[in-house]
Amino acid sequence: MKEPSQHKFKFNSYLEDLYQSDKPLIIYKVDDGYNIYTDFSNKIILTKKNITKFLKSIENKKYQKETDLYIGFFGYEILCNLIGLNLKNKKRINFYRGIFYKPETIIKIRKDIKIISSLKKHSFNYQFNKTQILSPFNINISYTKYKKIFELFSKKIRQGETYQIKICTKYKNKSFINPINFFWKLMRVNASPESFMIKDKDYSIVSCSPETLIDKKKNKIVTKPIAGTLKKKLSYNKNIALKYFKNNEKETKEHNMIVDMERSDLSKICKPGSVKILKKKYVEEYKHLFHYVTSIGGILNKNIKLIDIIKAMMPGGSVIGCPKIRTLELLNKQENESRNIFTGSFGFFKFNQDMRFNIIIRSILNYKNQSEISAASGVVLDSSSKKEFNENYIKAKSLLELFK
Repeated sequence: MKEPSQHKFKFNSYLEDLYQSDKPLIIYKVDDGYNIYTDFSNKIILTKKNITKFLKSIENKKYQKETDLYIGFFGYEILCNLIGLNLKNKKRINFYRGIFYKPETIIKIRKDIKIISSLKKHSFNYQFNKTQILSPFNINISYTKYKKIFELFSKKIRQGETYQIKICTKYKNKSFINPINFFWKLMRVNASPESFMIKDKDYSIVSCSPETLIDKKKNKIVTKPIAGTLKKKLSYNKNIALKYFKNNEKETKEHNMIVDMERSDLSKICKPGSVKILKKKYVEEYKHLFHYVTSIGGILNKNIKLIDIIKAMMPGGSVIGCPKIRTLELLNKQENESRNIFTGSFGFFKFNQDMRFNIIIRSILNYKNQSEISAASGVVLDSSSKKEFNENYIKAKSLLELFK
C-alpha cells in the first residue's frame, strides 16, 4: 500500500482507530521500539495432529517481503506433547494449545511510525473494552500445599532424580481487561526485552517476558538463559546484584546447571565444537528485581529442520529445571492445573526460516472472563520453601499491580 503521509496526526489517528477497534492485533517489543502486527490473513490453531505439518509448511514458503512470517505462541502442553510427554488429569480451562497468525500489516513504532501493508484500504469496527475487575486475586496453592510439594521435590533431588525443579503457582481473578491499556502501562514501568501483547476476539495475553530462548538468523542460533533472581532494594544497583549472585552458592549452582543444560540442548542441533558462551554471568535490571543471565551461541548443523530446533530447545530449561525430561515428568505428576501459556513460547518464524522465540513468563492470560498470572521459582538442594514461595510473588508483582 502507499504509505500514509508522515503527518503525525494521521499516524496517531490510525493507531487510535486500531486500538479502539475489534481487530485482532499483536504488539511485540523489538530492540529499537515496537512492532504491531494486524490484518491477519491466516490463523492456525495448533493441535497435536497439525503441529508437525505446520512447521514443515514454513520450510516450503518464500520470503519476499516483511509480512512473510507467522507470529504467535506455543502453549506448554503442546511442547510437552512434541517431545513425547502427555499431560493427564489436569484441571483445564480448554484454552488453545497454540495459535499462529499471518499478518498483512506491520506498524513499526520507532522515532517515527512506518506502516508496511499489502492492503489498499483499512477499515475498523469500533469496540471499546473497559477493564472490569470482578473479584480479588486468589492463589491456586497455599503455602502449606506448596511446602508439601517442595519437600517431595527436595527428596527427589536428594535421591538424584533431578537437580533443580521449578514449582508453579498461579494467581487468578474474574475480570475483563483492556489488554492494550495494560500493555502500555506495563511498558512504562517494566519494558522487558521480550514483551508482547496479543488481542484476539476471545482472549488476550499481556507479557513482560525477559528471556530470549531462540534467536536464529541463517545458520546461527543464540539463547539467553536466566537463572538467578534478587529482589530490588533502594540501595541496590547492578554491581551489588552481580556481587550477590557471584558470592551466593545456591544462585551460582542453579545458574551453572541451567547454562550447562542449554549448552547441551544447543549441542543436539549445532555443529560439534561450535557451541560457545558469548557473554558470561551478567545482570539485567527490572522494576522489582535483578536477573542473572548468560548468552550462549552455536552454528546449526546442515539440514536441521524447524521441528528439530523446537524439540531441542522447548520448553525452555531455565523455567523447568534440570535434567529436562525427568524434571518435566515429576512436575506433570504433581501439578493438577494446566499451565496454558506459562513456560510456552511466543515469537515468529520468517519464511526464510529465521526465527525468534521467548519463554512465556511474567504474563497475564485473560480468557472466559478470568485472568491468570503464573510464576515459578527453582528448588535446589539448599533452597528454602518460604523464600521460593515469596519469590513467585515478587515475579508476579508488576502484573498484579496493573489491576489496582
